[in-house]
Amino acid sequence: MRLDEGWNQIQFNLADFTKRAYGTNYVETLRIQVHANCRLRRIYFADRLYNEDELPAEFKLYLPIHGRTSGPVSMTS
Repeated sequence: MRLDEGWNQIQFNLADFTKRAYGTNYVETLRIQVHANCRLRRIYFADRLYNEDELPAEFKLYLPIHGRTSGPVSMTS
């Protein structure tokens, strides 16, 4: 796994991981431990992987637009 600078979106398929690692079926998650050096916006569970357009707006990760200035943009020719 590789994380870029800034915010990253991670999808972790627990059913697939459990089957590959332990040869058993995933049943449930009893707890999640998050360490203090992590900054999280949201953790959620879903019954399947959803496309970006299927997610509610508050679950989407909007990436910053690179190359824009923070001040007003002037249109001169």
